[in-house]
Amino acid sequence: MNPRVAFVVNGGPASAMGERAASFAHRLPAFDIRTIHREGGKVGAVRRVVRDLFRVGPACCYVFDLAAAGVAAAGLYRVATGAPFAVDTGDAIVELGQALGRGAVGMTATRALDAFAMRAASRVVVRGTYHRELLLRRGVRAVVVPDGVSVDQFAPPPPRPPTRPLTVGVVGSSVWVASRRTCYGMELVELLALLKDRFPIRGVLIGDGSGVPVLRERAAALGVADRMTFAGRVPYSDLPARLWEFDVCLSTQTDDRIGWVRTTGKLPLYLAAGRFVLASNVGEAARVLPPDMLVEFNGSIDPHYPARLAARLTELVARGTDFSHRPECVMLAREHFEYDRLAPRVGEVLSSLLDRR
Repeated sequence: MNPRVAFVVNGGPASAMGERAASFAHRLPAFDIRTIHREGGKVGAVRRVVRDLFRVGPACCYVFDLAAAGVAAAGLYRVATGAPFAVDTGDAIVELGQALGRGAVGMTATRALDAFAMRAASRVVVRGTYHRELLLRRGVRAVVVPDGVSVDQFAPPPPRPPTRPLTVGVVGSSVWVASRRTCYGMELVELLALLKDRFPIRGVLIGDGSGVPVLRERAAALGVADRMTFAGRVPYSDLPARLWEFDVCLSTQTDDRIGWVRTTGKLPLYLAAGRFVLASNVGEAARVLPPDMLVEFNGSIDPHYPARLAARLTELVARGTDFSHRPECVMLAREHFEYDRLAPRVGEVLSSLLDRR
């Protein structure tokens, strides 16, 4: 009988972590994996997850994302049964909480969660190489399993019309960060404004969040509202077709701990779709992308970054760069982010947890 393992997902089946958990689960047939999703409101979430853990009765748990409900539930289950757990995290949650402007009480809770998870988890999985190095300075050994993608879901796209505006796109939640006066997608709006008189260009943001109304206002103020499309949230299964509409994908991370610890789950998707990527020279993007696709970003806030993006894109257009399907990007996705390559690492983590048990 295969050993039973619980995947505890801080989110629903359609969430990014839900997709990650499902992608690993069906690639690890040596384990009897039962997935528990934390859905609904936060009140009572720990109780519901603990109840499900006792119903499933796993020998160990693997928690996706460093969130209170999943970590607390796995910790309580460990106290009651001795079952060890692993934590899979992709963020520097303390620094992220500070950037989002959490109050004193919220930051105290965030620091306590981070400290408890690093102390109580038998194994820690991170999604960025720098994150592993950062934790090692704290005496925490971590395994790197970056954000992944099933490359074959992003088969080569159908031919596109030869003449149309250059389309630049981003995918992801746009959350307004008041302390930094910006949000995900702001660099796209600013880029359109800088290039609107040079060549035909349009922008697309796939995703929702508190930053979208701000982006709409900014686009109107800069005179590019008619060039921006806000597509809202798109199901994961529909993303390949939507990404094929993009000529260039933006992947922007800040030059600080928040940015450096991340892979960002969108970078593997962009590469698997064969898109040309323009990324800030930060984190895993700096490790895997060629120089033409990297643009310098300085510090936590860089008001000059859109201008550097505009200069690079103007140069690429002037050189006649081919923005159609790029097989070399697909190869990067297969080499670094293909779930088939990543799943064995998770299998090793699960085996080590069972050995501890």
